[in-house]
Amino acid sequence: MRPRPTTQTGVFVTYQGWHTNRIARRQAWSRWLVKVCRLGLALAHMGAQSAPAQGQAADIPDGFGVAVVREDGKWRCSAMRKAALNSLTAAETELRELRSAGAVFGLLDVDDEFFVIVRPAPAGTRLLLSDATAALDYDIAAEVLEKLDNDISSEELEEADPFEEGDLGLLSDIGLPEAVLGVILDESDLYADEQLGRIAREMGFADELSAVLDRLGR
Repeated sequence: MRPRPTTQTGVFVTYQGWHTNRIARRQAWSRWLVKVCRLGLALAHMGAQSAPAQGQAADIPDGFGVAVVREDGKWRCSAMRKAALNSLTAAETELRELRSAGAVFGLLDVDDEFFVIVRPAPAGTRLLLSDATAALDYDIAAEVLEKLDNDISSEELEEADPFEEGDLGLLSDIGLPEAVLGVILDESDLYADEQLGRIAREMGFADELSAVLDRLGR
């Protein structure tokens, strides 16, 4: 028979096992802590990357942009990118990229507060801004006024009632007389999207515009 271990030996074995388990637990805890730290750093990095994009998205006003093409006697409408609502340059570039042989223009509804009509042409872009006082709060309105060489000051805009600025005859050759557009602009009780709807009905592309707005959830 093997001699049984003495009490002292048993205590040593027990202590040795406890000590080994304690080290293993510490190592496991350390590994878990490293994982948590790495995860925290990764989330912080992702947050830092997404913050500028969120800020840019927040700067884009509500509304819609629609490109309108008149070619071979037919109307065609398509949604424009959201960036067009914040930048006249972006709107012009997108419309020029359509490269249609017919008439091309853009209708921009910004926050349902005002609208911009943009019609690129070889001699220069023709523009209409439904409310020049919007330049106090919206970049694209200010950009339109600058493009039109309007030198009205901010102080004058603050004191002025809403007024249109630009070319009232920019669509007269394709179905919207200057006088009719003027009447629509004078209907100050209408929101900008309603005024654009009136323009579409007068020119004959109300159904095409409505189909695009439906797809946009408007």
